Amino acid sequence: MTERRIGSADAVWDEIRTLYQAAFPPEERIPYGDLIRLADEMPLDVTAYHEDGEFVGFTVVRPRGAFVWFWYFAVREELRGRGIGQEILASLIARYEGRTCILDMESPRQPCANSEQRRRRRAFYLRNGFADTDAYRTFDGIEYTVMIRGEGTFTARDYDRIIEDLRRFWKPEGD
Repeated sequence: MTERRIGSADAVWDEIRTLYQAAFPPEERIPYGDLIRLADEMPLDVTAYHEDGEFVGFTVVRPRGAFVWFWYFAVREELRGRGIGQEILASLIARYEGRTCILDMESPRQPCANSEQRRRRRAFYLRNGFADTDAYRTFDGIEYTVMIRGEGTFTARDYDRIIEDLRRFWKPEGD
């Protein structure tokens, strides 16, 4: 697998757009144009992944202080279950070795139509060394839980600081 960090002018954004819109429901996405803009304006690590020249996925990571926030992580649906996500996650963990990594995901404790998918996603992260933090926040009716990998603790207040930092660069409509 090859990985390449990208900026806003990279041609792979068309492929990322398709996956971004398929993998994340509208209430979990920031407007696509804002995401591209933030790739240059904010300290973000946006990476595209290819296997045998074929686009397979992308990640958006925000290195921030003591924590590295895995913001978006997606693999094309038809390629899931083949170990690609595992390989991408292992690469991210190695890239940020020695740093505490956090991610937020839809909470499996919230009643919803995709509860089985949420449980599988949580199990995937647990298998890869992440642990629950018991930090939860709700946005647009979706409860998110934060998971951590590495040293230290992470609280709901730490999560609020990450969101505050994001909003220095991006203001959701209506804010």
